[in-house]
Amino acid sequence: MTDRRARPVSNSEAGVLELLRLFGDSQPMADEYAAGCLQKAKALEPALRAFEYLPVDTARRPGPLSGIPVAIKDIIATSDMPTTNGSPVYAGQVPTANAWVVERLRNLGATIFGKTVSTEFAWRHPGPTVNPWNREHTPGGSSSGSAAAVAAGLVPLALGTQTLGSIIRPAAFNGIVGFKPSFGAIPRIGVHPLSPSLDHVGFFARRVDDVAFALAHLAGSSDRDLHGRPLPAFAVDIGTGLPPLNKPRLAVVRFAKWSRVEGEQQKVFETAIARLCGEGAILEELELSEFDDANWTTINCILSSEAALIFADLVANYPERTSDHLKSLVESGKAHSATSYLAAKAFQDAWRHKLTAEMTGYDAVLTLPAFGEAPRGLHYTGDAEYCAPWTLLGVPAVTLPAGFGKNGLPLGVQIVGTYLNDHRMLRVAKWVEAALGFEAGTPNGLGLAPSTE
Repeated sequence: MTDRRARPVSNSEAGVLELLRLFGDSQPMADEYAAGCLQKAKALEPALRAFEYLPVDTARRPGPLSGIPVAIKDIIATSDMPTTNGSPVYAGQVPTANAWVVERLRNLGATIFGKTVSTEFAWRHPGPTVNPWNREHTPGGSSSGSAAAVAAGLVPLALGTQTLGSIIRPAAFNGIVGFKPSFGAIPRIGVHPLSPSLDHVGFFARRVDDVAFALAHLAGSSDRDLHGRPLPAFAVDIGTGLPPLNKPRLAVVRFAKWSRVEGEQQKVFETAIARLCGEGAILEELELSEFDDANWTTINCILSSEAALIFADLVANYPERTSDHLKSLVESGKAHSATSYLAAKAFQDAWRHKLTAEMTGYDAVLTLPAFGEAPRGLHYTGDAEYCAPWTLLGVPAVTLPAGFGKNGLPLGVQIVGTYLNDHRMLRVAKWVEAALGFEAGTPNGLGLAPSTE
């Protein structure tokens, strides 16, 4: 792989660690970069429509993330910018306090680079964001704007959330790295809930090192988040990045739904397996039949039941300002009995522990992030069935770009670890990333001339 450290700072494909090395103690260089990001975002926004709100101030602040623009999904509260939750009910609302993760970013010196488009309350009703590889296709959801902004080279890091597949799937559709940490690793104070038993905060970036660096600085706990679970602390060196876990042993999980996977996605996956084997990894097929049969119905029971409690009054009070998607979710949740909900929660808890046993002897799971390329049109953000199993269990997952499909849109692979073993899973992903040697680059799907940077 090419050494990116010699490239100019304006390069839209620069990652977080690369930028930090380039900036050093240079305030002017960092300010110039942030100003360039804002200029480019304003130029692309009429076509991309990734942002609900762009920043006014991009000045550098001191800290480990000093000079790094970070885009914030619009269900995450910001005290100096509107937080609409993707809903007209909250149009123009400015919260009184930052979300926990936003406050932590500010204290780390990051530049809060506006608010990115989310589907309505992170559920299925889409916003206007297009896929930067081809504006006729969805960027995925619900973290639509964050994924598109990173893919288009507007920011090197963005926050997203995942309750089914809202980080992993859009990252795959946009040809970037998406990372969902273990459940509870990052407090969700100030993040609008969809399903508290499933909601995760995570990241979009261009490389594994960058999401690992973000987690190392943003993992934490809060007494106000009852689901918080402290991660074992780890550090990521700015100069060398995360140490890879060389030649890992991987469990290949396809699930019964493999037959529905697009042909090009199957080919990319098989090519990745062959490449990893050739580089010295050990890969073995692993079937999780009992889990495969029940995880989709289980996660939807939990999600809709909890969402019904959260949104029932909202849809009743604002019927003309809430979508049919949200109304249907509430009705679905109301239809579940307490017994079915408690059974779903018991299944979730049991399989979080069972997966660790099933993965004895393996370093991580290799699977798919999606069924194929991003669907055409903006009305449907894609199928989350390959993401939902791992969201249900709250285990760490990362998607890596691995190829392109017949329409020239990105395809990926997904690496999954065991609960709270995020560091080890990321080390596996770092090795896989290098072994695959694939980078999607910056798209030209918005009708602009290719970058000459």
